[in-house]
Amino acid sequence: MKKVEVIIRPEKLEDFKLILKELSISGMMVSNVMGHGKQLGYTQQYRGTKYSVNLVSKLKVEVVVKDAELADLLTLIKTKLSTGTVGDGKVFIYNVEDAMRIRTGETGDSAL
Repeated sequence: MKKVEVIIRPEKLEDFKLILKELSISGMMVSNVMGHGKQLGYTQQYRGTKYSVNLVSKLKVEVVVKDAELADLLTLIKTKLSTGTVGDGKVFIYNVEDAMRIRTGETGDSAL
């Protein structure tokens, strides 16, 4: 199993949910996060004064998938979430040793 953390633009959440539905992947966690990558934020002007916003609002979506589903998930993330501009986000992939469904005690892939 793999844990996939996807940092995306907030407006791309519905597209991500459609990806999960298309792949029949259930279960996700969504968190509001702030940060910056290479773009280092952006500059805005308010009442004639320029100021820097160096923390950009993003969403972190976490899903745990079976190993066999990972390649398809990454392909769809690349094709459907990319705008081709700086700030599209990142994907982090971690190995998951095991999982357990608390209600039933199921473990491994069946716990997903």
